[in-house]
Amino acid sequence: MPVKQSTGYPNITPLLAQLLYNRGLAEPTQFEPFLAADEQFLNDPLLLPGMDKAVSRILRALLRREHIAVFGDFDTDGITATALLMQGLSLLGGMVIPYIPHRIEEGHGLNHNALRKLSQQGIGLVMTVDCGITACAEVAQATEEGLDIIITDHHRPPPTLPTAYAVIDPKQDGSAYPFPELSGVGVAFKLLQALFQVVGKERELERFLDLVALGTVADLVPLLGENRYLVKQGLEVLNRSPRLGLRKLMSRAGLEMGRLDAESISYTLAPRLNAPGRLAHASTSYELLTTESEERGEQLAAQLEGVNAERQRLTLEVLHKAKDKLTTDAPLLIVGGEDFPPGVLGVVASRLVDEFYRPAAVLALGSEISRGSARSIPEFDIIAALTECHHLLSRFGGHAQAAGFTLPSANVAPLGERLIELARQRLADVELCPVLTIDAEIPLSTLGGDTLKLIERLAPFGAGNPVPTFLTRGVKVVDYRYLGSEGEHLKLKLQDGKVIWDAIGFGLGNRAPSIASYLDIVYNLRVDRWEGTERLQLNIRDFLP
Repeated sequence: MPVKQSTGYPNITPLLAQLLYNRGLAEPTQFEPFLAADEQFLNDPLLLPGMDKAVSRILRALLRREHIAVFGDFDTDGITATALLMQGLSLLGGMVIPYIPHRIEEGHGLNHNALRKLSQQGIGLVMTVDCGITACAEVAQATEEGLDIIITDHHRPPPTLPTAYAVIDPKQDGSAYPFPELSGVGVAFKLLQALFQVVGKERELERFLDLVALGTVADLVPLLGENRYLVKQGLEVLNRSPRLGLRKLMSRAGLEMGRLDAESISYTLAPRLNAPGRLAHASTSYELLTTESEERGEQLAAQLEGVNAERQRLTLEVLHKAKDKLTTDAPLLIVGGEDFPPGVLGVVASRLVDEFYRPAAVLALGSEISRGSARSIPEFDIIAALTECHHLLSRFGGHAQAAGFTLPSANVAPLGERLIELARQRLADVELCPVLTIDAEIPLSTLGGDTLKLIERLAPFGAGNPVPTFLTRGVKVVDYRYLGSEGEHLKLKLQDGKVIWDAIGFGLGNRAPSIASYLDIVYNLRVDRWEGTERLQLNIRDFLP
């Protein structure tokens, strides 16, 4: 879209109008609501299917002093959702316990043994968060044994829903809810919102928005519509008054209080919160989010830092092993190993997708049962592909670009053959190389602090609302050098007219031989903070002589 000279809206510059248009806002009347991201995006929770029934059952449990369990998942979305409902129901006087399964020993989602244990402990009501929508057999057995199950989930439902007491999922067929892209913690928040509205505690909801922001950003759902509002408000809570445990974790991770943004969650907080669930048990992260002890907060933050370092080491180790085994000319990459830790499979699959731009599945192979994680590209729906292979799988679930599954080890080879065949069919006309979407072509000489302020009006950034990307042609290379222990990054000084810019190219060290005197560059704007000073810097995404 060419940049127009006037938008007709005094607070909307031509560049901002183009950035908004590129994000799907075709009408100028949509601009201000998107930028404001205020309560007009907050939808009525009672529009969610099953909400009325769930609220009535929970209120009955609260009045009768029934014991309630919140059954969560072991990633950041599930952990934050568990903490949110635990603390929210406790605030209403509920007798609540959390249950987060062990990734390796129990796997994702509801399982018969856990539900039986909860029933034996006197639990009458089990509420799932970020899981349960595909657990038809588990819910049926639990119901027979006297448990009431309320499912809150955001994954794609199967054709036949579990026979739970109530099922709340914005992606259900026939749902009247106007925004289906909530995260797991987002759905849990809507349940809490409905409960608090009934009992007149709506003002208490704000304290839980930090959890909603953490889980929503970490789960890579689109930061549009209601998610945009929830994350924006949650970041304000995180920056104003972070929970004790998070404050300790931020300090160890080198994050500056008051400067947290969605990127801080994606690249710093979420990996640390995810790490215990990958290698040990997610209860460590849950406790960090809920502790009120300074001493315990310090201990837990130190544990998360250590586990995350180990997770990084194992990821690199498995990535090297996986790449040694791969045939990279296939349209879908699938690789497994008996010594692949299940907790890093998804991270390794993501790295393979990033490097080879193919859907990738990585498996921990067992003698009888194998587990796998898959990540994909926008052109290939991995959960749809797994659905077509359901006869080979024991369990599976996830999203279009991220999924997990278990299967008999005897079915690993047939699964690989079928997934590759599906990829060959559906990607036949697709050029398998990554694409950078450029928002605008502009000269470097027009950039400055005002441009960054303009861009920041679009925040929070994430899935569905990426950081704006620009193209500038013919910039002069004044100087460049390698950065990093192995020279994997580039540091450059670039000149356009009389203006000289510092630039950094993360992961572009291997491209140094192609640097010429003048480059066309694709980049984002970023703030480089060092020893109390701030400077605008270019984050180089790609370049050509």
